[in-house]
Amino acid sequence: MQCREACGACCIAPSISRPYYGMPRGKAAGERCVHLDASMRCELFEDPRRPRFCATFAAEPAVCGANREQALVILAELEVLTLPPATAGGRQL
Repeated sequence: MQCREACGACCIAPSISRPYYGMPRGKAAGERCVHLDASMRCELFEDPRRPRFCATFAAEPAVCGANREQALVILAELEVLTLPPATAGGRQL
């Protein structure tokens, strides 16, 4: 599947916990990446400074749904499902 034009869901919905070019603290889930341009395209595509997470993302119907709105919902749900267990003082809650 090719990326959907004017989508950018994968640049908004997921969190990126590691620092990367332009975002020294990473990116929170739901936060728009600073490299997402007005046309909803990644300005770092094919750039070696692009985060590994982004470079390995593959658009596919199961993740991207039928439209941008579905992609945002699916990716947000996957973000929650893949969160590490909550911990307090090194113990799992």
